[in-house]
Amino acid sequence: MGKNQPSLEGHVSGQANKPLSRPAHALSYTKVIEETGCNSEDGLTSSDAKTRYEEYGNNDLGDDGGVQPGKILLRQVANAMTLVLIMAMAVSFGIKSWIEGGVVAAIIFLNITVGFWQEFAAEKTMDSLRSLSSPTASAIRDGKNVTVPTIEVVPGDMVELKTGDTIPADVRLIEAVNFETDEALLTGESLPVSKNAEAEFDDDTGPGDRLNVAFSSSTVTKGRARGVVFATGMHTEIGSIAVSLRQKGSRRRPVKRKEDGTARPHRYVQAWGLTATDAIGHFLGVNVGTPLQKKLSRLALLLFGIAVICAIIVLAANSFVEDQEVIIYAVATGLSMIPASLIVVLTITMAAGTKRMVERHVIVRNLKSLEALGAVTDICSDKTGTLTQGKMVAKKAWIPAKGTYSVGMTNEPHNPTVGDLSFTPKAPSQMDFDRNDKAASYEELLDGNPHLLEYLKVASLANLAHVHESDNGNWSARGDPTEIAIQVFASRFNWNRLTYVQGDKPSWKQVAEFPFDSDVKKMSVIFEEIETSKQFVFTKGAVERVITSCTSIFNGDSESPIEMTEQIRDEILQNMESLAALGLRVLALSSKPWGGKASLGQDIDRKEVEDGLTFRGLVGLYDPPRPETAHSVRQCQKAGIQVHMLTGDHPGTARAIAAEVGILPSNMTTLSKDVTDAMVMTAGQYDKLSDDEIDALPLLPLVIARCAPNTKVRMIEALHRRKCFAAMTGDGVNDSPSLKRADVGIGMGTGSDVAKDASDIVLTDDNFASILNAIEEGRRMFDNIQKFILHLLTQNVAQACILLIGLIFKDESKLSVFPITPVEVMWIIMVTSGLPDMGLGFEIAAPDIMRRPPQSLKRGVFTLEIMLDMLVYGLWIAALCLASFCLVMFAWGDGDLGSNCNDHYSDVCDTVYRARATCFACLTWFSLFLAWQMVDMRRSFFRMQPNSKKYFTQWFLDVWRNKFLFWAIMAGFITIFPVLYIPVINTTVFKHKGISWEWGIVFIATILFFVGIEAWKWAKRIYFRKKDMQTGARRGSIDLEKRVFERYLSTAISTDDEK
Repeated sequence: MGKNQPSLEGHVSGQANKPLSRPAHALSYTKVIEETGCNSEDGLTSSDAKTRYEEYGNNDLGDDGGVQPGKILLRQVANAMTLVLIMAMAVSFGIKSWIEGGVVAAIIFLNITVGFWQEFAAEKTMDSLRSLSSPTASAIRDGKNVTVPTIEVVPGDMVELKTGDTIPADVRLIEAVNFETDEALLTGESLPVSKNAEAEFDDDTGPGDRLNVAFSSSTVTKGRARGVVFATGMHTEIGSIAVSLRQKGSRRRPVKRKEDGTARPHRYVQAWGLTATDAIGHFLGVNVGTPLQKKLSRLALLLFGIAVICAIIVLAANSFVEDQEVIIYAVATGLSMIPASLIVVLTITMAAGTKRMVERHVIVRNLKSLEALGAVTDICSDKTGTLTQGKMVAKKAWIPAKGTYSVGMTNEPHNPTVGDLSFTPKAPSQMDFDRNDKAASYEELLDGNPHLLEYLKVASLANLAHVHESDNGNWSARGDPTEIAIQVFASRFNWNRLTYVQGDKPSWKQVAEFPFDSDVKKMSVIFEEIETSKQFVFTKGAVERVITSCTSIFNGDSESPIEMTEQIRDEILQNMESLAALGLRVLALSSKPWGGKASLGQDIDRKEVEDGLTFRGLVGLYDPPRPETAHSVRQCQKAGIQVHMLTGDHPGTARAIAAEVGILPSNMTTLSKDVTDAMVMTAGQYDKLSDDEIDALPLLPLVIARCAPNTKVRMIEALHRRKCFAAMTGDGVNDSPSLKRADVGIGMGTGSDVAKDASDIVLTDDNFASILNAIEEGRRMFDNIQKFILHLLTQNVAQACILLIGLIFKDESKLSVFPITPVEVMWIIMVTSGLPDMGLGFEIAAPDIMRRPPQSLKRGVFTLEIMLDMLVYGLWIAALCLASFCLVMFAWGDGDLGSNCNDHYSDVCDTVYRARATCFACLTWFSLFLAWQMVDMRRSFFRMQPNSKKYFTQWFLDVWRNKFLFWAIMAGFITIFPVLYIPVINTTVFKHKGISWEWGIVFIATILFFVGIEAWKWAKRIYFRKKDMQTGARRGSIDLEKRVFERYLSTAISTDDEK
């Protein structure tokens, strides 16, 4: 194995692992070969390669520490709730209360063990999400072309690259033939970049303009090349970004200094104090994690404080007597305030959620992000490959002599048999694009149509892409995305290039090729028609360049071409703009007969070839939205989530796609000018604005075109200033900083390792619709966490009230006798209600879950309704339990509280033990039934489905639906009997005794429990119904788009009845 990656301190972008005299792109390739010690013909020797591998280490992005069990274990121990339990255990053992101490120790062990294994499994899942880079590279060693693992590529290796390869490291090109790479993962540029091995650039040239360098992890889309590796691993451009993302800022608070750099002593004390506070907060978890995790950690500290106060009250009520019974009573009261199973239930519920997410094409990289998804208010999405398919499709073809041909919707861009063909004699500038023309077969359209035939010849033959149908019936393609799209269009008319140039009897033969050149912005080929031996030039390229090379055009009025005039060129450009307004990339096609006799290898003047052409037409290409994207955007809007498109594409393209998928309103004329200007911006316009000017905008842009990485980061920061909770989707390295800065970073499975490393969740199918799955799951988790937190804390309130009010029960020694024991308290919290709480965590999503606004980050799970519920339910349960204790103790018992009944059983304590058992049975049943009541926090337990006609049996169907919860509650019912009736366990451990006639009290109390809960829910339903009426909540069929953009409309919507 190679050693670890060396330090990047002082590393300069474009430099090698061992610095060259200048960055590689600033040197000639001969100089790079010389300085890297490479042989330009034979490459490295095997022994030299081995030596360099040992010196430079693995060619990868490092493991960033990997899974560290020690840190995971420390996180389980170093949290507020576990520390509280440890203190309770220490007190119990300190006063030699071995049973209570042992129970608490078992609970701590269970918490830590379950939490450790769940988080360890999650970390392993994260660690397994590794490189998508090509596992092998083609290197020249010992004069031979050998395949080596990419991880073993070293500086100085000579590598050969061809179409489809993933580049293994940063390579200084030596030769490049029609060589283009897709650098979208690095630069965000959606179109392939043509490389030039001969070029040399200034030292400070940016990565996007280094045309003599092929970058690690980019892919070859066309041509072939050979080059020398000068940077591997973390020293590559992608590696540099990965390192910057992994740098952890100092946790030390800076010392506030004067302008001259000096600082007074109290400033050092202040900085040290704040640093210590941060460290303690970090240790306890109160200033790290998601909003819910911070709240729960603070809740634990608050409950700890309340527990201490309760313990002091217990001691004070017993005159601070140093008696074991009193201390145990104080510990019991303190423990009653700690929801000990909360951490276990939360972790298991969230881990189970991650498994559900995998089934829905989402990998959760850390548990923290799952509940945060429910609070997402804004999604900032890349366009290419996320909202769109990432594949070009030819949508329009305009032939001046005939009209415009259109291709219908298709979700298979490489399949020429999917998508209807239609035709209109109108030019694009005269078309009504909202009107759908009648579909026609390609035979009908080709019949007696020489102009279309000539157009298809150019589309098919001036094209290097391969589109073919495999044996299993699937269509596949390779080559440049633009050429693939044009080739698929030609194939729709049965004019696939392979059909005419391959086989035993090809119809056409290529004799010359002039590849695309960034200067002339055209590509041309010369083909010979074998049957007639005539040769033809076929050219395609940028419209403004091609039309200047054309001298004639067929206008359809005559059989012969007419002269190309400036007026006609202007009309062509006007039609190009009409197509571009649809978000299409437009190219021009042309051809002419070749008068000479060209042959393979012959030197031909390109200018002569590309002059005097006949204009054949335009083709409009676009990257289609995924078919489900528009529906997903609508669902986001229904859920109160705003979608923003941040893309590197042209503004016209971005605007058109955004309107097509519903990110922009369909009729922007109803909006004021300042709103429309703010809705769509270029990065240049946005970046010129100061933060204050951005904050003053009526809304943040819904579309930002030509987006740079820093623009995305500024957008996230602007959302944060507006108190929004932002999710950022992306797949490229250029998305990584904003993914890291976003509240929820959403990476793509086919994206770069660096982007996934910066993400919180990863979409395995790269589908925007999967974000909806993630958000729905996040909201379901948020709902369910709210339910089981309410369930747990209600019991804490009830138990604390029982014990505090129970202080009035004094025995012969004037010491308080507890109505419920510490072991009973922990049994109910951990065992009786622990499994039902998990069951609540597995509840299915409510039907209206994606029609509600996002959860409030400010309130979190602890809304006013939850707090009131907690208080009302807790007090009602405490009242019933204390009533049951009193009835057994005083109404039908002798009222004698005995002596030492908190410590051991005796005959005099018999009534106390039976009353305690009755109270315990009531509390157990109430805890179990409360879980079912929590399934819906407002609807009646007996009418959770308001539209159901099963008036008397619907409740059973509801409780049976969640089988885990059903059997968890059944287990709670069953386990109460062993702890009540098994000798020793009942009297020695739990300090209660089996009961008989007292079950009648338990049954009556349970009926009263249901009556009280149902009455409170009924009151809540009445209150919220009136509140909805007062606020005028819209319940009509108002149009979704009007509802989403209503506050920006020039003319307000005045009634719900507006259609």
